[in-house]
Amino acid sequence: MMTTSLFPKVGALKLGYHPHQVEDFFDKARAAYEQSGTPETALGPLEVRRTAFDLKHGGYQTAAVDSALDRLELAFVGRQRDAFVRQHGKDAWMQELASRAQTLYPRLRRPAGERFAHPSGMGRGYRASDVDELLARVTSFFDRGAPLTADEVRSATFKSGRGSRAYDEPTVDAFLARMVDILLGVDEG
Repeated sequence: MMTTSLFPKVGALKLGYHPHQVEDFFDKARAAYEQSGTPETALGPLEVRRTAFDLKHGGYQTAAVDSALDRLELAFVGRQRDAFVRQHGKDAWMQELASRAQTLYPRLRRPAGERFAHPSGMGRGYRASDVDELLARVTSFFDRGAPLTADEVRSATFKSGRGSRAYDEPTVDAFLARMVDILLGVDEG
């Protein structure tokens, strides 16, 4: 009996996402999404974005799974937005997004090179100048309405740096996750 895979697989000698973990997650996501009348489920856009899978030889192609995760995240954001707008109206949704954006502003106003904590000692992190370059675009988005999409923030990559020339990766990732939430809300709002 032949089983169908959710996603294309890599060759037996290459690494891909662990199929059982991916399948379990997408089963859970489908169940959470199909819960009618419950916009606040145990699974939402942030949990989708934070999902990680182990690598396994012959696993699912990472690009295909990542693309599906992006679409799933967008679906959950749309569901949350629609429920909020039904209850409070579109103006209230935009005010909610503006309120979320204001929480990000203090960090954007810090001097370049000082916007996030540095790795301890001479530890490695994201190169500060690369992150600051992206944050300049974020600031332009907020201040002047310059174009910026959630996909651009999601796909941003940073070179590695050390010590005071680097930023702590988890802190930057958390900030960017919040930025993606705002951009997804604006993109579809």
